[in-house]
Amino acid sequence: MKQIDIKLKIGEFSKLCQVTVKTLRHYEEIGLLAPHEVDQWSGYRYYDVSQLAQMTEIHHLKSLGFTLEEIKEMWEDDITIPTVEMVNDKLNICEDELRRLQKRRDDLIALKSSHKHKIEMENITIKSLPAIVVASYRGTVKNYGELFNLCPNVIGPEMERLGCECPEPGYCYTFNHDKEYRETDIDIEYCEQVKKAGNDSDIIKFKNIPAVEKAICYKHYGSYDKFPQAWTNLYKYMEEQGYKIADNPRFNYIDGVWNKESEEEWLTEIQVPVVSK
Repeated sequence: MKQIDIKLKIGEFSKLCQVTVKTLRHYEEIGLLAPHEVDQWSGYRYYDVSQLAQMTEIHHLKSLGFTLEEIKEMWEDDITIPTVEMVNDKLNICEDELRRLQKRRDDLIALKSSHKHKIEMENITIKSLPAIVVASYRGTVKNYGELFNLCPNVIGPEMERLGCECPEPGYCYTFNHDKEYRETDIDIEYCEQVKKAGNDSDIIKFKNIPAVEKAICYKHYGSYDKFPQAWTNLYKYMEEQGYKIADNPRFNYIDGVWNKESEEEWLTEIQVPVVSK
């Protein structure tokens, strides 16, 4: 049986090779891969089946870093496989590119870190805290979630019964009396600013809180289990600036589960009274 040579139009050939017709025309112009046949009347370009393998090899060599000009020169010299010298040249180029990319990666990581550090520093302010009168509740809670149940259900109603008036926009904070970390049975004190002291009860005690000359304040966004990272940033800042803690840190709960749907929107300002070392 006589063999029938398959002729592929340029469009068909481009589909099979997954290259554009424009690319094929460019390969023809530079003498890298010309059509097997060009119809003298219609100008149609036809490729044969053997040229599919040539296109596959062009793809492969390009992926290894060889230029079209280098591939053309190889084929003109009847070199079907790059020589060891050619491969070594490309390996050296790869090593240089890897070093450049590694340096670029390191520089980008450093830039990212500087932005993160800048954002963290923007969250830190130093200010004084005025002397205030507070209604104080001290008790043992299983966890902080229990405290936020106590506020509306126990502390709030008792303060209302005692006739407490709170100034706008309102200021409340907690601090922990435990000497070490406790997962449960936390000895916590909740303080909320009031306009004037009233009569103590079994639940609420009134206190005069003296002014704090200098406090480092850190705005922490997110859940409370991420406080350790906030403390890392705070202590790093205090160490760099030469401060030490002078009194119990306050956790001023500004936004939380009571007014925000997303944990990411929870805002707690950690206020740390400090003095210079």
